Amino acid sequence: MGGVLRADPLWVETFTGLRMDRFAKLVKVVRERGGNGPGGGRPWCLPLADRVLLAAVYYRTNLTMRQLAPLFGISSATVCRVVQRLGPLLAL
Repeated sequence: MGGVLRADPLWVETFTGLRMDRFAKLVKVVRERGGNGPGGGRPWCLPLADRVLLAAVYYRTNLTMRQLAPLFGISSATVCRVVQRLGPLLAL
């Protein structure tokens, strides 16, 4: 099952309100703060840019985790893990 949303300029600008260059800086900051994790363990099913987009869409819109899951082609449990992991990194 593939998702609809990916971190391309149209979706980023529509759902986050950020221009692509600002979004790229946000992804860079999240990566520097440890957004990719310690390196061990199971790899994420989404690239970091898509995970940042997911967390930003979650906080900016009023969509639930169950509503976001099919948009990104992942389970609602994965949405929860992404938001819990990246949420604090976006807030700093």
